Amino acid sequence: MTGLEMRPEFLKLRDSEIRAVWQMGFTIPDVVGLWVGESDISTPDFICDAATRAMKEGKTFYTHQRGIPELRQALIEYHQMLYNVTLTDDRIAVTSAGMNAIMAIVQSLVSPGDNVIGVSPVWPNIFRCVEIMGGSTREVPLEPGQNGWFLDIEKLFAATDHRTRVIYLATPGNPTGWVINDSDRRALLDFARKRNIAIIADEVYNRLIYNCLASPSFLEIAEPDDPLFVVNSFSKTWCMTGWRLGWMIMPRNVSTQMERLIGFNTSGAQPFLQEAAIVAIREGEEWVRQWVDRCRQGRVFVLERLRNMNRVSVIPSEASFYLMLRIEEMGDSIEFCKKMVEEAKIGLAPGAAFGKGGENFLRLCYAQSELKLAKGMDRLQNFLGN
Repeated sequence: MTGLEMRPEFLKLRDSEIRAVWQMGFTIPDVVGLWVGESDISTPDFICDAATRAMKEGKTFYTHQRGIPELRQALIEYHQMLYNVTLTDDRIAVTSAGMNAIMAIVQSLVSPGDNVIGVSPVWPNIFRCVEIMGGSTREVPLEPGQNGWFLDIEKLFAATDHRTRVIYLATPGNPTGWVINDSDRRALLDFARKRNIAIIADEVYNRLIYNCLASPSFLEIAEPDDPLFVVNSFSKTWCMTGWRLGWMIMPRNVSTQMERLIGFNTSGAQPFLQEAAIVAIREGEEWVRQWVDRCRQGRVFVLERLRNMNRVSVIPSEASFYLMLRIEEMGDSIEFCKKMVEEAKIGLAPGAAFGKGGENFLRLCYAQSELKLAKGMDRLQNFLGN
C-alpha cells in the first residue's frame, strides 16, 4: 500500500478536537465526563425489547432503502402530532444515523469548487462531509449575549455567492442551544427559494426544549418542493445514540434519486432497529416527557452552580442539553480542557472544536444524573480555586 495515492481531500481530514480530549479519559480513572453529547442512561427497555422481539421474529433481512413503510407512516403521524403538518410518504427516508442523512444530502448537492455556509459554533462533522466532496465551508458565527445567542441574518446572506449550494444550520444548536427565531426562519427560506440554495435544517434536538413541546420547524412554513432538507435522529430524543438510526425529510422531486443513493451507501437501515423505532414513536411520549424533565432539572442545577463560581460566565439557552461557558484567563480551550482532565478529573468539550465563535468557550453536557453533575461541579469549583 506504500504507493497508493489517496485523494487530497481524504488526506486533509482531521480528527475532532473533542476526541483528543475525550480519549484522555480512557487512561485516567474516575474522570467525570461531561464532554460527549449523550446521557448516562441507556435506551429504555420498551424500545430494546421491541428490537429483540423483531430479531426473534426473523426481521433481519434486507429491506426498503427508504425505510420500512410502517416506520415512514409512524414518522408522518409524529410530525402531524408535533407540527400539524401533513407529509407525503415520498418525502421521508430513514437513514443509518442522522450523520448518514447529512452525508447523503451533501453527496447529492456538493461538487468540487462549491461551498457550504454553516452557522457556527456547530458540531463540525457537516464541514468534514463537505471537504470529502471537494467543497469548501464558510462559517457565520453566532453572537453571544446576556439573553442567549444571536444570528445576524444579513451576514449569513452576504456570505453566499454563485457557488453556494447549501446553507446548514442546527436549530436547536449543538453546542449553543440556539433556536432560530420566526422572522429569520422565514427570511432564510425565502432567500433560499430565490437563490436556489438548499437548506439543511438539523433538528436533532427538537424535543430537547424547555418552554414548549418541540422547537419550531422549517416544515411548518415550507412547501413540498422547497429546497429544504430536514434531518433528525432517534439518538437524542429516545437515548438511542449507539443505534445509529435517523431520518430526513426532503423535497418530493428528489425522492427517487435519494433512495438510490441510500442504497449505494448502506442498502438501508436494519429492519429490527426500525421496528423498535416505531415503538419509540408510538409508545414513547410519556418516557420522552420524563426524559426532557430530567434534562430540565440538570440544566437548572448546573446553571445555579456555575453562576456561583468566580471567573465563570454562562450563555443561557432554552434548548438542547448543553451549556456554553467562559472562564476568565482560560487561554486555549483545548489545552485548558486537557489540563482539567489531568488535574481535576473532569471532562468538558473545548469550544474550539465547534468552529468560529466557539474558541473562548467550553461545552458542558448536563444530560446526566444529579449525582454525577454535583461531582463534576465540585471538581470544577475546586480546580478554579473557588
